[in-house]
Amino acid sequence: MNEHPAPARSLQREILFAFALALAAYLAWLLRAELVLLYVSGLFAVVLAPVVRSTARFRLGRWQPFKGSALFFLLLALVAAIVAFCFLALPPVLSDLQQFGHELPTRLPALAERLKRVPFAEHLVSGNLSAQLQTIVSGTATYLLFSIRDWAGRLFDVAMGCILTVYFILEGDLAYHWFLSFVPPNRRARLDTTLQRARIRMGGWLVGQGSLMLILGLASTAVYLALGVRYAYALGVLTGALNIIPVLGAAVCITLALLVAAIDSWGRVIGVAVFYLIYVQIENSYLIPRIMKNRVNLPGLAILASLLIGSALAGVLGAMVSIPTAVLIAVLLDEYAVNRDPA
Repeated sequence: MNEHPAPARSLQREILFAFALALAAYLAWLLRAELVLLYVSGLFAVVLAPVVRSTARFRLGRWQPFKGSALFFLLLALVAAIVAFCFLALPPVLSDLQQFGHELPTRLPALAERLKRVPFAEHLVSGNLSAQLQTIVSGTATYLLFSIRDWAGRLFDVAMGCILTVYFILEGDLAYHWFLSFVPPNRRARLDTTLQRARIRMGGWLVGQGSLMLILGLASTAVYLALGVRYAYALGVLTGALNIIPVLGAAVCITLALLVAAIDSWGRVIGVAVFYLIYVQIENSYLIPRIMKNRVNLPGLAILASLLIGSALAGVLGAMVSIPTAVLIAVLLDEYAVNRDPA
């Protein structure tokens, strides 16, 4: 009776596919924050998995102390390092803050006189300086009170990201093979080989990023010690550790170091500022392109462009995973999109 059943069924399938694709895109937009968290956690699991496997293979003679518990010992070592840093770094800072709080009322007149000698700062000390400071403190407290909810949400995201990363490391093979099961069998082996090649190159990002963190940590510690900045060792460790966050990590370190240096003298402030200006230029123009190029085999222009695009799309998280993401995209494009000239 129906002369064209096949085209009608084909049209129905195309309409259903378009509707399902639109629905999936809409759901992905609604869940974009959660999907980004899943992607970042999975990417960190891919990068950190070789470290876990290397730790598990560590031997003392015939004894493998971390076999089966490598991830637990790595997490324990990380927590111990954070606790040790806080235990060694916080007491001097808290002691100085307490002493500064006791001496603040007697230091206010001298501070006001010093501010009056700073160009364009006369309006800062007009009137009652104590009242102005109280207003500033009150405003800061109000801001912190209203931002507690945002910080709690960020801390929850960080904790959930760490938990997801652990689960991806433990059960990543199951998730990976489940993903491959959606690919036709005749194309599965090629995709698997391509992704494994990308995984090896992405693992080099961790070594490169660790090298950048170590260089900045050692250089900043040496400069802080030479300038006589307080808490030089603690600031150096923190500066190197926060360098894992591109752009924002450096900004936080600069602000913190300048504030600490300002406690003693403006000369130290100028010294710290000059050091960071020089280091940022060296890192962006030489260290990042050279180190990352050797580790992930990407051109320097591609590395800088990926950092810029990643930070614009997803802020801090985007900047953190921009280089391994660029490696993944480069490997996929090289395998499936690049048309090579015949030999």
